[in-house]
Amino acid sequence: MRSTLLRLAESISKTPLNLQEASATLFPPIPLYRRLLRAHRNLPTDMRPLGDDYVKSEFRRHRETTNPAHIIGFLSQWKMYLDQIPPGPAAQDFAGKRLDPTVFEKMSAEQLGQLYELMHAAKDVWKPVRENAI
Repeated sequence: MRSTLLRLAESISKTPLNLQEASATLFPPIPLYRRLLRAHRNLPTDMRPLGDDYVKSEFRRHRETTNPAHIIGFLSQWKMYLDQIPPGPAAQDFAGKRLDPTVFEKMSAEQLGQLYELMHAAKDVWKPVRENAI
């Protein structure tokens, strides 16, 4: 990403006026990436590798994006995700949230395919261990 586009992601005001503005403040890509990985440190041990790998692959995939609208959308969605993760040890009980049905309608076929793959990867992580019955 070009440095001029990185400036688009920075907030204009360094001191937000209210909580809504504070949560709407975007971080530049690298600090956001680091904050996401730090927030994942407190997730359950089974969820952390899945979350870390997904964050890393998505940021790699969007590294060469030059469209400012896509960059702002990408950063704002990851910021919203970061805001949903409880800070500290409370993240051990974090289970995410359901997607809004209107989000599905707006997704492209490629995005639906990625979501389907993610669903199966998550199911593999959370499969219960079955004991062999004798």
